[in-house]
Amino acid sequence: MAKKKRSEQDAVGSPRGVANLAEAKAWMAARGITEIECAVPDLAGVGRGKIMPVSKFLNGPVMNLPLSVFFQTISGDYPPYDNLVDSVVVDSDLVMEPDFSTLAVVPWAQDPTAQIIHDAYHRDGRPVELAPRQVLKNVVDLYAKKGWKAVVAPEIEFYLVEPNTDADYPLKPPIGRSGRPEIGRQSYSIQAVNEFDQLFEDMYDYSEAQGLEIDTLIHEDGAAQMEINLLHGDPIMLADQVFLFKRTIREAALEHKIYATFMAKPIADEPGSAMHIHQSIVDAETGKNIFSDKDGDPTPEFFSFIAGQQRYLPAVMSILAPYVNSYRRLTRDSMAPINVQWGYDNRTAGLRVPPSSPAARRVENRVPSSDANPYLVIAASLACGYLGLVEGLRPTEPLESDAKGLDFELPRGLLEAVAAMQYSDEIATVLGPSFVKTYTAVKQQEFDTFMRVISPWEREYLLLNV
Repeated sequence: MAKKKRSEQDAVGSPRGVANLAEAKAWMAARGITEIECAVPDLAGVGRGKIMPVSKFLNGPVMNLPLSVFFQTISGDYPPYDNLVDSVVVDSDLVMEPDFSTLAVVPWAQDPTAQIIHDAYHRDGRPVELAPRQVLKNVVDLYAKKGWKAVVAPEIEFYLVEPNTDADYPLKPPIGRSGRPEIGRQSYSIQAVNEFDQLFEDMYDYSEAQGLEIDTLIHEDGAAQMEINLLHGDPIMLADQVFLFKRTIREAALEHKIYATFMAKPIADEPGSAMHIHQSIVDAETGKNIFSDKDGDPTPEFFSFIAGQQRYLPAVMSILAPYVNSYRRLTRDSMAPINVQWGYDNRTAGLRVPPSSPAARRVENRVPSSDANPYLVIAASLACGYLGLVEGLRPTEPLESDAKGLDFELPRGLLEAVAAMQYSDEIATVLGPSFVKTYTAVKQQEFDTFMRVISPWEREYLLLNV
């Protein structure tokens, strides 16, 4: 009995996560929590859900939301439901059950508020196959059935920009503490980060309050472009952290009248923003990295994982680069990759093997952009590696030269990427056919919405010249 009591006390003291409803009640009582935000990540990585009094949550922590939340586009539209789902079923309620391990405070809220991530289930108890968190869980389960466990570490790039209330105007770097906007390239500059010291102090405070484990903060190539690295760990836990971190940095920035954006290419003449994913696979029983043998040399599994990424990443490109804007980042004259070549410590390639000890041998996927859904990016990247492992694929030779001089091997636009996913039976098998069908329909709808907008380029060059 004493051991159980100590466990409950530990849970109350933890900034993040409890085991059950009883511990959640004690955890919230200890913090005087009066409201709770109940969210489920949608296809875009946007949190959909409800805010309710704590008393209501504790009396019934399960909430209902319609299936349509997983059909919504980034602009709030919906694809035609023909051949996708019955129009009555799509508006029927799903059961959203809380994952108590994700319970955390909302540190920027005016009143004491908590937040918790939910999983989606059909009313008969089946997990909703369209839910991004479930898609990732399914891929993790594929590894578990082979006796493996995936380990990931995301790196997320983003820009700080001046508030932009009129979308017709370009974004501009914000004013730092010096009173001047950043000019030129300031890669890895400590002083450039210090321009926004108070903002980042708030970000660290908010992150610590939520139990988010930031490894490092650096200044990237672009003007007021930053990168946050998270500590490596379980794929679902890290996807949860990226999901929460994006909101955290936005909120910290707003406190200082600045926007934080995870657009892949927010400013025309600046580099794009990526979400690099470091990946390794360990034996579930021993915890040893299967990418290294007993002598510390790379294993056949290591090379097969790389080969799987090379073969199948183009087929999941609509997940790694989910919007029309995402493809503006992937150009030959940028730092972003244009192919799936691989190399040892070669940042021009889509797949990089960083210098490391044998125990830390890993593959960095440099293709995804920061606008992507973290659950789906991690799921898709690991799915490609899994296919390479189970199919025993072999990669190309490692590239020592500049991969930018080689041909494009990745889709150049959203519709091309959507088609690549639709034609891949292997990807449908690992991610789920209903998910692939729905996801590609949503992406096609988003492209159709984009095509209704006439851009300044078209007015500039076509108005009087054609």
